[in-house]
Amino acid sequence: MSQEIRVAVSGAAGRMGLEVVRAVHEAEGLALVAAIDPAASGSDIGELAGIGSLGVAVAGSVGEARLAGRADVLVEFSPARSAVGNIEAALRQGCRAVVGSTGIDPAERDRLGAVAEEAGLGLLVAPNFAIGAVLMMRFAEEAARYMPDVEVIELHHERKLDSPSGTAMETAARIARVRTGQLPMPEGQIEKSPGARGASPDGVPVHSIRLPGLVAHQEVLFGALGQTLSIRHDSIDRRSFMPGVVLAIRRIGAVRGLRVGLEHVMVGQGSPA
Repeated sequence: MSQEIRVAVSGAAGRMGLEVVRAVHEAEGLALVAAIDPAASGSDIGELAGIGSLGVAVAGSVGEARLAGRADVLVEFSPARSAVGNIEAALRQGCRAVVGSTGIDPAERDRLGAVAEEAGLGLLVAPNFAIGAVLMMRFAEEAARYMPDVEVIELHHERKLDSPSGTAMETAARIARVRTGQLPMPEGQIEKSPGARGASPDGVPVHSIRLPGLVAHQEVLFGALGQTLSIRHDSIDRRSFMPGVVLAIRRIGAVRGLRVGLEHVMVGQGSPA
């Protein structure tokens, strides 16, 4: 990767995409060279982001953006239904990918990982780019070794398309990997309204809340004899994700194939990885 990292942003006109555009523009050693979003095709992405004209017109697709030889990294924040095709197109054009889109089917994710591996490129899929959220998941994983009875409550803004969130799904998977037992559900328990006890990915109850005024929040609540333990993370501004995005852009050049989770590029940052 060249000394200056050339970045393309997909889903650029969305709320997260615009934050990424601003973060890349402000970061030393990064250059925004392309923006992709069919909803804003032809617009100057700098004008949309409120930072003045950048001379970068929004392309309607990854193919139209012609990333080969122009961009080193694609940052993908499109909805999952579009993201898979965008990521594959970018990889086949020789462009690494940093992915924040949630809801991508694990089988599709693994297939994209094989494409990246074959091309000798890095593909990082992060359920959450907030450093505090990465720590929250790590702390929950550690607690689950000693307190296996746990439920997850995740809260997001009303326009979030998928539920449970990618962060909640990853938290549940990590808890399931390490806990050695849990109390059985009481016999005869009645769910008066289907779904009242939440979803159950990997056997962990997960409850999704969608309300205006929220951004991204998660509480992992453990219970044991005479005590509870709550581990909570709150993102109250989308800018909280940007240090993690910028870190991933800077370090994706050292990755080959698929990695899931920001912790894979946090080594050396005082991270738990």
